[in-house]
Amino acid sequence: MNILFYAKGTAALPPHIVLEEIGAPYEVRRVDFAANEQQSSDYLEVNPRGRVPALVTPDGILTEAPAILTYLGQTNPEAGLIPSDPFTLARAQEFNSYVCATVHVAHAHRVRGHRWTDDAAAIESMKSKVAQNMTDCAEMMQNHFLRGEWVLGDNYSICDPYLFLACRWIIADGANIDDFPALRAHYDRMLARPAVAKVLPLHE
Repeated sequence: MNILFYAKGTAALPPHIVLEEIGAPYEVRRVDFAANEQQSSDYLEVNPRGRVPALVTPDGILTEAPAILTYLGQTNPEAGLIPSDPFTLARAQEFNSYVCATVHVAHAHRVRGHRWTDDAAAIESMKSKVAQNMTDCAEMMQNHFLRGEWVLGDNYSICDPYLFLACRWIIADGANIDDFPALRAHYDRMLARPAVAKVLPLHE
């Protein structure tokens, strides 16, 4: 059985949604960032980087949301959440990599500026750019990556919970998601999914 370590407001939300969509038994364990549990010796044995998500699987421990999403999709093919076609799978990886490497980093400049500098003025300067940077990310996701009702077109996939998280960040960071009607419609469709309704309260 898979065990997901998560914390509120983090990239653990998409794997949690996918675990619920799959329907196989799993457990979740909250890591309390306010109590600095991510730096405890017990948790650092799970993830030496002290971050979430981390997924304990029968095959070993995985970290980083794109890797976890891919693993869950490929080990549960009956759920139909990951493409079997190599090119479409590459497109899924392209999107998930963009969220991980660009959108997440842009968002982190508002809430975790201390990762880049100890200068308080520089941290405030970074924060002032976040809304615009997230607006730019929203434009890219709507106009380049979103290929239909779902990220990959007609079929819901491991990419859609990740876009849902990105939209939550867009809203929290002061960008106007209503300027991007395709993203807004996707966000509302995600809110209507039973799996999202079940896990979301644990992440807020």
